[in-house]
Amino acid sequence: MSELRNRMKIEMELRGYSPKTIKNYILHVSTFSKFHNKSPELLGEEEIREFLHHCITVRKLSEGTVNYYNACIKFFYAKVLHRKLDLKQLPKAKERRRLPAILSPEEMNDIFNATHNIKYKAIFMTIYSAGLRISEVCNLKVSDIDSKNMQIFIREGKGNKDRYTILGKSNLKILREYWEISRPKEYLFSGRYSINAISPRSVQVEFGKSIERTKITKHVTVHSVRHAFATHLLNGGTDVCHIQKLLGHTRISSTSVYLHLRRLDLLSIKSPLDTLLGDDND
Repeated sequence: MSELRNRMKIEMELRGYSPKTIKNYILHVSTFSKFHNKSPELLGEEEIREFLHHCITVRKLSEGTVNYYNACIKFFYAKVLHRKLDLKQLPKAKERRRLPAILSPEEMNDIFNATHNIKYKAIFMTIYSAGLRISEVCNLKVSDIDSKNMQIFIREGKGNKDRYTILGKSNLKILREYWEISRPKEYLFSGRYSINAISPRSVQVEFGKSIERTKITKHVTVHSVRHAFATHLLNGGTDVCHIQKLLGHTRISSTSVYLHLRRLDLLSIKSPLDTLLGDDND
């Protein structure tokens, strides 16, 4: 599949896909090909359906992952092989909307207090203060911190898009404390040899250690800190459109999920039963 792999790479590069997305698309199409032990040129709708069904029933993959396989394969056939597939035969799996566990402000503070390494404390605080993805915080460069305008520049975020987000005063303070100790050069948070960017895996491992030192029992990950950023801003009265821009969401529908996570006690919504029975007690 080496020739087809190269053709797919070229087609995706022409469309401006990021290197990471290109790698993932090629890997997913290769997995499909290996499942049937045949070149994808020799396969069609029936084989694609069989593979996707296997992903759902045997591999027990999530609906989102199955749909990602579906999209990768469809792109390959349409743009590389220039073959028209019967899309009615390849439906997307209906994704169940699962609301993420949200960390409270108090729990966020517990995590910061439980993080003893100043580099990782600065990382977690930066994610929470600016609403960053783990890949974004790992790839931050020293020059991306604009203390004059109190903003952080995010280069090539999801979808290869640049954006600015907020640099909080407390965030700047911890970053200065960290900088005084570590003196990072190019990348703000470098890896073991102070040359390359820190790996997302290192951040995930340290986050898990910090959670273990707290009394938090919720199933949370580093990405939960980004969820907390958005939800706490929304609870504080920030407009959802502003939050969308800070998060770097292309569609408002992606940000609107946080509307489901708002604390109901902050909305001053009264139960109709209380209105009916005249129960105004706290």
